[in-house]
Amino acid sequence: MSRSVIAEYDAEPAEKESRTMRQTRYPKGWDEERVRQVLHHYEQQSEVEAVAEDEAALEQPAQTTIEVPRELVPAIRELIAKHEGGGI
Repeated sequence: MSRSVIAEYDAEPAEKESRTMRQTRYPKGWDEERVRQVLHHYEQQSEVEAVAEDEAALEQPAQTTIEVPRELVPAIRELIAKHEGGGI
């Protein structure tokens, strides 16, 4: 059971109501259905399939994986967004 589901069981009624009344915001191009599809994909995926997917992602010729200090992540994400938007 996920933490959010566990938290929902432990929440007081007023807290549950405030959670359900919040408007969910999705990234551009995403909606509730897409989120459900992604969750379903990963919930149904075996450990072997997950490892194979991770290994395939590391072999993408147009991308690379690096370790960076956590405090640099926001700046790196901003650079990527500018690059994808044609800003750099």
